[in-house]
Amino acid sequence: MDRQPRRRRRSRHRRIYWSRLLVVLLGLIVAVFGLVKLISYGVDLLSSRHTAEELREVYYADPTFEPIPVTEAPTLITTPTPKETPLVTPSVTTAPTPSPIPRLPSVSYPNNPKLTVSSRFKALRKESKYIVGWLSIHRMLDEAVMQRDNVYYMDHDALGNPNVNGALFLDSGISLKERPYTYIIYGHNMKSGAMFGSLRNYENSTFYHNDPFITYDTMYETGRYVIFAVGSVSTEEWGRNYVDFYALRSTNIQDRQASIDALISASVHTCTVDVQPEDQLLVLVTCVEKDEDRRVVVARRIRDGEDETELKKLVHKSRKR
Repeated sequence: MDRQPRRRRRSRHRRIYWSRLLVVLLGLIVAVFGLVKLISYGVDLLSSRHTAEELREVYYADPTFEPIPVTEAPTLITTPTPKETPLVTPSVTTAPTPSPIPRLPSVSYPNNPKLTVSSRFKALRKESKYIVGWLSIHRMLDEAVMQRDNVYYMDHDALGNPNVNGALFLDSGISLKERPYTYIIYGHNMKSGAMFGSLRNYENSTFYHNDPFITYDTMYETGRYVIFAVGSVSTEEWGRNYVDFYALRSTNIQDRQASIDALISASVHTCTVDVQPEDQLLVLVTCVEKDEDRRVVVARRIRDGEDETELKKLVHKSRKR
């Protein structure tokens, strides 16, 4: 009479035992997988830092380096409004001549019209022909900037090695044959702080007030920039704080002004730095939680005759919104 219930109990115990064992095994697999991923991230981070250090040694090795002087951005050229011409006869009408779209002039690099590559970048480009710039932010970042396409350096370091940290890269749509009015540089928002993972620091007013300057040198010129906007923007037209990044690269004055205004409006700090469409801009872009949003830190080139001490005083007047 007892045998069947005993068998059922044993069968139930076996099922419970195997179920628990399966749960334990799955937990171990997940833990091992997580540990492997963690180790992989650590290895990639060390490799990324090693690559950056290698390139820094090359970049700062030339004691005879003389930077190309920084000069003021070219003066904005405006087109005069055409005068009205009288009609030949009162009975004849002609279509009005459309007003020309105001555009910024195309310019060569000041003091470097022949596009002479500086000695530092000649040495760097022996390591990789895709190195086009060098970005330095005090206490935060000192890295090469690449340009190839907008995909490759998302998972390769500056020397082309596969790496989850990727590398900093200039938007592939920006031509360096003439002096760009805007540099747009992308980088991953790494939790370790690598690449553009530390840009979030600029949302803190104290950090921004203490370090509002960025150095960005290219093959053809050196540059110092002062930050005027920090925040999260949308890449979708329907999104909050939408910014047209294409317009930032454009020479259309009205479109540039609209995008500059959108960046200032989206900034977490009030803007105390004067910015004009003819100013050369530096836009640092990284991802945030939402796929369509981006964190941006935006700066303009320091103008000829401006004093950094005075600009820093101006920045100190900004307030968190």
